Amino acid sequence: MIRQFIPLALLSAIVMLSQFAWSHTDEYLATVEAPHGGQLRAAGPFHLELVAKDGELTVYVTDHGDIPIPVQGGHGKANIQVGKASERKAVILVPENGNIMRASGQFKITPDTSIAVFIAIPEYETQGARFTPLAPKGDGGRRHNHDHDH
Repeated sequence: MIRQFIPLALLSAIVMLSQFAWSHTDEYLATVEAPHGGQLRAAGPFHLELVAKDGELTVYVTDHGDIPIPVQGGHGKANIQVGKASERKAVILVPENGNIMRASGQFKITPDTSIAVFIAIPEYETQGARFTPLAPKGDGGRRHNHDHDH
C-alpha cells in the first residue's frame, strides 16, 4: 500500500507545484488587475508592478502572495527603449518608502516602449523583468505586428 501511495503523492505534488508556477507567468499576470493600475511581471521571488508615465517610473515590489517587500537599502536601473531602432535611455531607480522605487528622466512612454527593470534588494539576488507598459490587457507584453482578427 505504501509503495502505491508514494508515486501518487509525488505526482500530486508535481501537479500542484506546476499549477503554482504557471500562475506566476507574465501571460497570467497580464490578465490580473494590478493594484496601482500598472503592469505586473514575475521576477524571481517578486511580483513587480511598473507604473510608467512620461518622465516617471514607479515600481512596486511584492512577494508572490502580494505582501510588500521593503526596498530600503536597495537600488535599481531601468532601460527604456521606444521601438527597436531607437537609443536606449537608462534611469536609476531609488527606494522611496515601503516597497516603492522611483525614477525620473527625459523620456516618453508610447505603445512601442519597452522597459527592462533590474532591482537589487538587500538579502535577495538581483532580479529583472521586461515591461511593455501600454500593451493591451491580457497580451502578456507581446505585440502583434500584423493585421488580422484573433
